[in-house]
Amino acid sequence: MEHGSIEREIRIEASPEVVFDVVSSPEHLKAWWPDEAELSPEGNGRIGFDKGGEGTDWEQFTVVDAMAPRHFSFRWTHPAGEAAVPGNSYLVVFELEPAGTGTLLKMTETGFRERGWAEAKVAAEYADHGNGWDYFLPRLVPYAEKVGAGR
Repeated sequence: MEHGSIEREIRIEASPEVVFDVVSSPEHLKAWWPDEAELSPEGNGRIGFDKGGEGTDWEQFTVVDAMAPRHFSFRWTHPAGEAAVPGNSYLVVFELEPAGTGTLLKMTETGFRERGWAEAKVAAEYADHGNGWDYFLPRLVPYAEKVGAGR
């Protein structure tokens, strides 16, 4: 298996503007993906996942591009104190396209092979992230639709 990129597409009954806000702002991110999100105005920070009573697992997060309402990308999981670059982080890209009364969201995550890991580690990380996106992206849909209905 290649393990080069994870790709997903979902349709959301909310405008690209709403969906962009939901995938790019900390207060919205926490409603469908991490349990915590701390980002500076420059787009650097961290996101946290609750470990079920054993604290929070924090991951570094750096915005790469934010071109509302069509494109949002970030790098994550790089070591604290290091700049996010290919080889030490994953790159996630959200492309948003108008689709009738809603939005088609295309998500791609890359950077698995670039980490320099052995094949077994690459395969495990790829599977873990694929399963994660299969869990989290469907949570984005009703949340974004609720946000859009409130505008």
